[in-house]
Amino acid sequence: MAAEKDTDVNKRDRRGTVCNVVNSHHESETDSGGDGRPPIIFNPDFFVEKLRHERPEAFTELVLSNITRLLDLPGAEFSQLLDEEPKTPNGTAAGGFFRSFNFLKRKDKGVVFGMPLTEEGIAHIYQLIMYLSKNLHVEGLFRVPGNSLRQQTLREQLNGGADIDFASGDFHPNDVATLLKGFLGELPEPLLTQRHLHAHLKITELNLFDERGNKTSLPDKERQIEALQLLLLLLPTANRTLLKLLLDLLYHTAKQQDKNKMSAHNLALMFAPHVIWPKNMNASDLQENLKKLNSGMAFLIKHSQKIFRAPAYLREHARLQFANTKMIHSKDDLELLSVSVSPLVTACKRSGARVRLDSENHTEEALRELYRHVTDNMPHSAKKKKLIRQLGKQSTPVTPASENTTPTSKKHTRSRSFGGLIKRKVLGSQPAVDRRGRVTPPGKENLSCGTES
Repeated sequence: MAAEKDTDVNKRDRRGTVCNVVNSHHESETDSGGDGRPPIIFNPDFFVEKLRHERPEAFTELVLSNITRLLDLPGAEFSQLLDEEPKTPNGTAAGGFFRSFNFLKRKDKGVVFGMPLTEEGIAHIYQLIMYLSKNLHVEGLFRVPGNSLRQQTLREQLNGGADIDFASGDFHPNDVATLLKGFLGELPEPLLTQRHLHAHLKITELNLFDERGNKTSLPDKERQIEALQLLLLLLPTANRTLLKLLLDLLYHTAKQQDKNKMSAHNLALMFAPHVIWPKNMNASDLQENLKKLNSGMAFLIKHSQKIFRAPAYLREHARLQFANTKMIHSKDDLELLSVSVSPLVTACKRSGARVRLDSENHTEEALRELYRHVTDNMPHSAKKKKLIRQLGKQSTPVTPASENTTPTSKKHTRSRSFGGLIKRKVLGSQPAVDRRGRVTPPGKENLSCGTES
């Protein structure tokens, strides 16, 4: 019974950890409801992922265009970012980062170490990350090596697809931490991939400018975070998933550096060779870029709670694309829209007003043509009077009856009927037609109507 209870606790803990991974846009954990059900996770990047999978070419073009706005990448380095995402073993492209984390519960039997990164491999390694997240207080974690025999035993169990019983006390946190670094070191390429190396080096060179426009030695953290947000969107899904889990672990490890003596800088020295160092770089090139690579790794750890969010303008672009409204392609577009909402709305209103005015002018012109045809060509009859009455009903308040420039008749107190009002608006300065169909010259109807009050 005790073993079953521990298993249930582990499953609940795993669900909580997975939820924290998915909800990567909030540093604080979301509490579960009072009824014990898992919390509802809101994903601000939903439309970004939707754009990635439903319109991958548009997604890639959008991300790359904004990367080149921030980074100066020569042709050869830029072309490396255009490589297609690796396929999963079943031959299809890997799914979205936020689509599901149920695969973390699947631990199929198979070799994990030294193989290309897959969802099954991440499910095995996830057990190590969960265990270490509960032992962040251990001094020298990730620096002090573990026992080689215990590590070998743990490796064999992971390759066999077993659920590791860490509660038995057979393994020490240093054993698990060392094996986690070993897994990353045995991947065929670094977790950030070889093709993104030059872009990461360029990101470390993003500095602030002074008032004269000269480049300073102070890093521009805002632009660096934005560039990383964009670049990480181009990672293969498995790499992005494991990177998020790993950086989240290292971030919380550094937060307890008063106990474990492991700062973000110290952790970067431990993990940079496995996460960002290229496999095929010669010693001289590595030495030249060593400081940039290590500082870049430390920056990833310190800002891990921000770099997995899509930039605001990218989220807005994706949302508006599916809302079939105005597109926002870059940060500049978003700022322009936020500053000039009123002029934009005003321009739209003016455009709509022009369309309505053109429509009204066209209608009034047609009414005038019809009226001229009725009055000039039709003989006096009941039908003619009926048509004139219908034209009076269909006219608009601003529609003149003709293009005659003769001044219109004045209003008077005796003609207050609705029919008379319509006649005056339709006929304007045209000769009036009395009830017998006779035409009255302009101005004479006023003589019989009295004076204006």
